[in-house]
Amino acid sequence: MKTMKITKMPVGVWGLTAMLFASGTLLAQTPLITSGFGAPLRNLPADLLAAFTDGLAEFEEEDTLAQGLGPIFNNVSCAVCHSSPATGGASAILETRFGRLVDGHFDPMTELGGSLLQEFSIDPACQETIPDTATIIARRQTQPLFGLGLIEAIPDWVIVANALLSKPDGITGRAAIVKDVATGQWRVGRFGWKAQQATLLAFSGDAYLNEMGITSRLFPQENAPNGDITMLAQFDQVPDPEDETDPITGKSNIDAFTDFMKFLAPPPRLATTLSTLAGAAVFGSIGCAYCHQPVLYTGPSSIEALDQKAVVLYSDLLLHNMGSLGDGIAQAAAGRREMRTAPLWGLRASAPYLHDGRAATVDEAIRAHDGEGAVARDRYVGLTPTYQKYLLDFLNSN
Repeated sequence: MKTMKITKMPVGVWGLTAMLFASGTLLAQTPLITSGFGAPLRNLPADLLAAFTDGLAEFEEEDTLAQGLGPIFNNVSCAVCHSSPATGGASAILETRFGRLVDGHFDPMTELGGSLLQEFSIDPACQETIPDTATIIARRQTQPLFGLGLIEAIPDWVIVANALLSKPDGITGRAAIVKDVATGQWRVGRFGWKAQQATLLAFSGDAYLNEMGITSRLFPQENAPNGDITMLAQFDQVPDPEDETDPITGKSNIDAFTDFMKFLAPPPRLATTLSTLAGAAVFGSIGCAYCHQPVLYTGPSSIEALDQKAVVLYSDLLLHNMGSLGDGIAQAAAGRREMRTAPLWGLRASAPYLHDGRAATVDEAIRAHDGEGAVARDRYVGLTPTYQKYLLDFLNSN
């Protein structure tokens, strides 16, 4: 492949600023916060700050058998997987999904415990295994939770309207329309690798059940080990739903988890340099920003910290056909090759990269892009080493 030489890149701060305006990334150079990873949103009133603190404590607490852990689960607390570089972050822990194709359609093998494999059990007799008939096995790593309250506050119509805009390079993208179990309404999904959840409460309830095996008012039915209800009857000894509402606060654990995520601040950015400014310009010029949209905006909110704020997430929150980079699992509204555009804020603290952690570096992650990301990938590969470094400096400042 021939090396792409950029011969007209502006030199100097004013030239870079002009290019940043043109690429739509200038606003993204202004951080929302300067505090460290894991901090609460700024200017929360005392009651919401207390809700964040209480939610953090619940998020870090390890669940026990008496509280309903299991009988099959992936870990004992939320914070075990969401730990780096602070509580609420990512980790290199991978979960396993499986399924098979039947007449060209994805079968999640629900009757055999799919599509999520629970890695642990409270007794070896009910340990799950991947069925021999599964033909698709995929791994997914933990995603960071920083700034999710701001992402939740982006109106559905903003995401849908963005999906309707015409884009070059074979990029389409579509909103994931899912039924929100928390409200019963059809909403735009925005959380998870497949944009499978629309609200933080539903996201919390889903994780509590599928990652820790604890039922709640939203997900009252326990997972049976590999779909075997006799095993479930034998080993599930705590009455469902196991996540009880506190009579004093009126909240259960999934409400506390939601409070923690809702008021968790975005990741802090590193200081802007001329190299990161140049990298932001390259980011826009080679087409990365068509999917990794620098800024979306929250709607009106009674909570000042969420009210009409710029959300510098570098994602359109849409599903895109990623070709060979798709994980082969159809989930909610997403097809086998579709993945939600992963937000890039906090990128420097979320290695390894991509949904299955296959990329040890950001450079490797870019080179692995396929499908709708192939054109931008090829442009990156064709850059001179200097301009590749500018781009990587910019990405690693997030």
